[in-house]
Amino acid sequence: MAVEKSYAEINEKIKKGTAVVVTAEEIIDIVQEKGMEKTVREVDVVTTGTFGTMCSSGAFLNFGHSKPRIKMNKAYLNGVPAYAGMAAVDVYIGASALPESDPDNRVYPGRFLYGGGHVIEDLVAGKDVKLEAFGYGTDCYPRRHIESLITLDDINDAILFNPRNAYQNYGVAVNASDRTIYTYMGVLKPKLGNASFSTSGQLSPLLNDPYYQTIGVGTRIFLGGGCGYVAWHGTQHNPSVARGENGVPLDGSGTLALIGDLKQMSPQWLRGVSYVGYGVSMAVGIGIPIPILNEEILRYCMVTDADIYSTIADYSTAYPQRDDGELGRVSYAELRSGEINIQGKKVPTTPLSSYIKAREIARILKNWITDGGFLLTEPVQALPSTDAGISLNNLEEKKNNR
Repeated sequence: MAVEKSYAEINEKIKKGTAVVVTAEEIIDIVQEKGMEKTVREVDVVTTGTFGTMCSSGAFLNFGHSKPRIKMNKAYLNGVPAYAGMAAVDVYIGASALPESDPDNRVYPGRFLYGGGHVIEDLVAGKDVKLEAFGYGTDCYPRRHIESLITLDDINDAILFNPRNAYQNYGVAVNASDRTIYTYMGVLKPKLGNASFSTSGQLSPLLNDPYYQTIGVGTRIFLGGGCGYVAWHGTQHNPSVARGENGVPLDGSGTLALIGDLKQMSPQWLRGVSYVGYGVSMAVGIGIPIPILNEEILRYCMVTDADIYSTIADYSTAYPQRDDGELGRVSYAELRSGEINIQGKKVPTTPLSSYIKAREIARILKNWITDGGFLLTEPVQALPSTDAGISLNNLEEKKNNR
């Protein structure tokens, strides 16, 4: 008889301390040892994890009102501009924001030593951050300038809101040109000198739930060291890409918009990062529990690095110009081996995401659930399973066809 569990049943076991929780690594060996039927009856939750650079991240901050009041129309945190076009003392600071004084790539390749991601890391680390803001003055908000040192504790509300995180698979980046290039996939050496990849493979959340059966709006997650939620599908969510027979996308596909209380989070899991010649960003730690409701869901959680393939793209020409011409496909088992073969050449691989950190996140989340402090939430809305987005290319085609 087929096993069917509910969120309520699993949560009741979590409360009683009887739930069986394992990581996405551990489940592979368990199924091999016990078989599908016994495992689906015994295991209640599989935990996943990923830790890597996620540019589409940032934080909403509300500073509270000064005396006299100010309506901020320009705001800076440690010299990094925050968007102030919402309300009097609300701003949003993006992980990729740069100080106006940064030389960018005018001195090439730029160093990009500090930006929005670093500001967020400093805040969660409890450091003083310089706030400077300007207003144009109104009858109700007469103040025109404020300058102060603040900490996260001084801020009324601090909400991490990341429009696009946890990419479901991602392409492998190489450089076939004769010069070194600087990208968000890191430094790419000429003549296929290295291959850069950025997914935690068999531990990655959306690769263990490729059709979003348990991950949706309202799913409770590990986010930046604290508790967060899936708020919506992420920007550039594109579930309609080609998939393997196991359902795993062969290129960048689904994404998640995530939200959580920044004051719960840790600088261990929110880290500002700098990419020479490209810019700044933030590394984000994410862990998502997958309830084993039935055999189908368990089968997807059995995915291994050998089952996950990604597309190789040349970032010197094809990627920036949006031209066709992939250089092949490669499995994550090959990528994690340290070397892959591209057109007969042995190419060393360089990971941008930390598999060790992803493993640690999955284990932390496992402990939270096992200890009874983290209950699962059933999604209130599923993520889109087909792509309804319109790309800039599509817009151009429509314009030309009018």
